[in-house]
Amino acid sequence: MPFTNVCVINTKDLTRKNPTFISLSIYNMKKHLIFSSIFCLGLLSSISSTRAQTAGANGDTAIKVPLAGNTWVSAHSKVQVTDSGLMNWADAKDEVSIWIRTEAKGTLQLACRLRVPQGSSQIQVMINNSSFTKKITNNSFQTIDIGNVIIDKPGYICIRLKGIKRSGPLYAEVSDLVLKGSALSTGAIYVKNNQGNYFYWGRRGPSVHLNYKVPAAIQHSVEWFYNEVTVPVGEDTQGSYFMSNGFAEGYFGMQVNSPTERHVLFSIWSPFTTDDPKSIPDSLKIKLIKKGPNVHAGEFGSEGSGGQSYMNYMWKAGSTYCFLTHAQPDAATNTTVFTCYFKMATDTAWQLIASFKRPKTNNHLTQLHSFLENFDPDYGNVERKANYGNGWVIDTAGNWFELTDALFTGDATANIKYRKDYAGGTEKTLFYLRNCGFFNDFTPLRTILHRQSGTKGLPVINFNTLP
Repeated sequence: MPFTNVCVINTKDLTRKNPTFISLSIYNMKKHLIFSSIFCLGLLSSISSTRAQTAGANGDTAIKVPLAGNTWVSAHSKVQVTDSGLMNWADAKDEVSIWIRTEAKGTLQLACRLRVPQGSSQIQVMINNSSFTKKITNNSFQTIDIGNVIIDKPGYICIRLKGIKRSGPLYAEVSDLVLKGSALSTGAIYVKNNQGNYFYWGRRGPSVHLNYKVPAAIQHSVEWFYNEVTVPVGEDTQGSYFMSNGFAEGYFGMQVNSPTERHVLFSIWSPFTTDDPKSIPDSLKIKLIKKGPNVHAGEFGSEGSGGQSYMNYMWKAGSTYCFLTHAQPDAATNTTVFTCYFKMATDTAWQLIASFKRPKTNNHLTQLHSFLENFDPDYGNVERKANYGNGWVIDTAGNWFELTDALFTGDATANIKYRKDYAGGTEKTLFYLRNCGFFNDFTPLRTILHRQSGTKGLPVINFNTLP
């Protein structure tokens, strides 16, 4: 059956401290010129595939791959990836990795646009099983030929740079790779900066979403949303937001903030469009009703504004966690109170995260979704995965409905084909989402997914004892 009740979610504005903001209709990230509002399915289908960045039809046209949006360096390196390219490259231990995806096999001619500010340098350029050593003496930017390689199949390739010798303070400053050849005859996937600040978004990588299908008869009467998330061992990459319970006005999930800090995060954004929470009129502010112990609550800004709550909680990969969201609309005051609860699957007691009242809102839970996102550009080259399962909704009459169908979608970075390392699918009773890491087995966007019905039965929830 068609997903007539599903809207496609685009999320592109999660920062290290702020949550993702999915706009209902009026919020538009003009600053980044990206698709940050919700597009209904019919609108998304109008995005033209011609926006992909490709080479000439026969591969003879050279393409410039800017290092600014396609490069990662080794951990704890002092090398800087700036909008101008690679800077401060001075340590022989540093290894620079540049990623592109070719859409055909064939020859690839490689050159680098670079300079040595002082003295001369010797650098090594590695691609697949080939290695080239070049002596660089030019003190102004020039395009230096590196060599030719054979690409034996379409997919992502990594071009690595390593310093060998230098007489000056730096090995080189590098702005672009310059590529030609038949391996580019049907295009190349890489990040450019002609759609806004895509060097930043491109290094963060594509976000992916599960848009759940809710029975048409209860689209506007969903009072409760229950979902479970399991992050497989080894997939809890830093910078990840594993968002479980998303709805039209907010989102609820868990993050990896650092090696020593993890959050359970629940936020609601204001109906007033602004990046500055101080500019929101009092009548349009999100009001905190209550919060759980050890939960931090306040406002967020910079990329949308609203009410934010989070709990420091060192959740573990391999364990399953439960998320529960409640909506209580009040037509008399034109407000809705949204409340979220969290627990480990093996626990019996629920932890209250927070309860927020949103003005100019009189509806139950709509546009239910989950998503997987990386919010740290330095970790956009590392894969992550989450399993979502045993999802249920409860309508206002107390009827339970299992969520077994979802529409797989991606954000703007995926839709304009700057990155293609994204996937979504099912494994028996579970949905899964994957992103980043430059894997090749991507899932076509707008794929309809169906998981098997679970064997656990209805979740056991004593609603009368919820905090």
